[in-house]
Amino acid sequence: MEPVTVYSQYAWLIPVFPLLSFLVLTAFGRGMRSAGTLVGTLGSLAALVLSVLVLFERMTAGDSAEYNYSFDWITIGSFQLNAGYDVTNLSALMLFVVSVVAFLVNLYSVGYMKEDERITVFFGYVALFTFSMLGLVLADNLLTLYIFWELVGVCSFLLVGFWYAKPEARAAAKKAFIVTRIGDVGLLIAVLLLFWYMPEHDLSFAAIQNVFGQTGTITEGITTLIAILIFVGAVGKSGQFPLHVWLPDAMEGPTPISALIHAATMVAAGVFLVARTYSIFEASPAAMDTVAYVGAFTAIFAATIGLVQNDIKRILAYSTVSQLGYMMLALGVGSLTGAIFHLFTHAFFKALLFLGAGSVIHGAHTQNIQEMGGLGRKMKVTAWTFAIGALALSGIPPFSGFWSKDAILAAVLESNPFLFVVGIVAALFTALYMARLFFLVFAGKSAAADKAHESPAVMTIPLIVLAVFAALAGFVELPWAGMGLLGEWLTGEEAAHASSGLVLVVSTAIGLLGIYLGWLVYVKGTISRDAFASRVPWLVRLLERKYYIDEMYHAVFTAGLRAAARALDAFDTHVVAGAVRLVSGAALWVGRAGIRMQNGQMQTYGLWTVVGLLALILAIAGRRFW
Repeated sequence: MEPVTVYSQYAWLIPVFPLLSFLVLTAFGRGMRSAGTLVGTLGSLAALVLSVLVLFERMTAGDSAEYNYSFDWITIGSFQLNAGYDVTNLSALMLFVVSVVAFLVNLYSVGYMKEDERITVFFGYVALFTFSMLGLVLADNLLTLYIFWELVGVCSFLLVGFWYAKPEARAAAKKAFIVTRIGDVGLLIAVLLLFWYMPEHDLSFAAIQNVFGQTGTITEGITTLIAILIFVGAVGKSGQFPLHVWLPDAMEGPTPISALIHAATMVAAGVFLVARTYSIFEASPAAMDTVAYVGAFTAIFAATIGLVQNDIKRILAYSTVSQLGYMMLALGVGSLTGAIFHLFTHAFFKALLFLGAGSVIHGAHTQNIQEMGGLGRKMKVTAWTFAIGALALSGIPPFSGFWSKDAILAAVLESNPFLFVVGIVAALFTALYMARLFFLVFAGKSAAADKAHESPAVMTIPLIVLAVFAALAGFVELPWAGMGLLGEWLTGEEAAHASSGLVLVVSTAIGLLGIYLGWLVYVKGTISRDAFASRVPWLVRLLERKYYIDEMYHAVFTAGLRAAARALDAFDTHVVAGAVRLVSGAALWVGRAGIRMQNGQMQTYGLWTVVGLLALILAIAGRRFW
């Protein structure tokens, strides 16, 4: 029976649709303000439709539907470098996630960006980013992925700095671009090492899986080095410690971009990269441990900072960093299913939360949650959908985040009980800061509530759709025999993730405890809001200053590099340029001296003749003497 690949053969069209939107908006954007939003939205809709068809084909046809197409890209002598696209279960799932979120963000942006005079530029940038991310997902080799990887970074720079008139936006865009480039250097070196060590310099993911799946083909030391360098690239894109500092500042961009890039797609690219090259990591226990411990530390580190932030978008940003840490933790302990499952559910509930935050900002005209309160009465759709997203993030059953977080915690408990405790504590902090955010924004009352208003339907409909996904997406992978549909489909091996009643009970109890503590503090008032700050003010200041990581980077790197630059500038000005000035001055002096000697007066010529004769006599006499 012939494999069914009807739609997979045309998967290359999925990124082409948003690319066409970008080209049209770039060429004619100035004269099509009204139609520009339609062009951008239709491009993302076309990509979504074909992505859905490809996903259903992969779900119904099984492994026989895998499709790969490549062509000769660069030929140098006998060497050929190929490029192409690869449709696997993992890439089909990511195509669906990216295209769904991209379409809903485009639709939402029609209302959110309506008053912006550069709205067509915005939609053009979003279309270019969507093209780049979809191309990254479809890439069949590491070099092609790297090209799209860099293009995604450029789009992030453009979108974070979209409101470039704001100094904060310009600074955030530069910070995001520079910090992620640090990680990208690691990925580039990994690509070069793979090119050197792979047979026939083949960088395709299929070849990588075959080579690193064989023991002894490449030494363990080189394998570990390559894996760590790939992970460095993932650390930069996915905002893991210590390269996490760019992601919270990136909230200076428009809120729809926070939902698209910094919640569901670009920041997940690092997780996708590790999953795509997972055979390299599996061949190196040291690399797996590195991924696990960095992910666990990032999860609890970012969650503690989220407890004290007051900007609604920054709270969600640190939450994103923390949840990406969970995904890395899952990959590090060997649970590819848990990581991709959480990536899948997180994309929906975090995009929902960011777009809900945008709706709140649109209605209340502030981002400071301390200035909000009582918005639930005026913004019922936003409040209810935001609540679903918050419950999913907090790991409350039966919402999607509960099932995916349970899959991770179950795998961690089986592999490393210490990291399981870290994950549980981070889950408690997550539920607590989400309860704080929700109750301060939607409960109680404030002056902002009197002027607040619900967002238009073009903004609330995407919230409702994402809320449905946030509520139901977790049912694709349940912790019971025969119910692990996603894991078996992704790997072909796991029927269900190994869980236990202990993990289910503990994770649920921790989530409920965090919400209950938040209710006692911010609604009931049983516990004073200042109770913690009054006892350990130094710790609160430490969290508010984000552990002084930015200040440390400024002192060590920014100020250090500026001092080195000033020293080099001084050396260039006084030493290098001074030497040049000395040579030129000496030449001028010699020239002027020659002018005085050649003045046309016989007396002068006679004088210099005598001087020359005396010098010659002294030289001869001195030579004989010495």
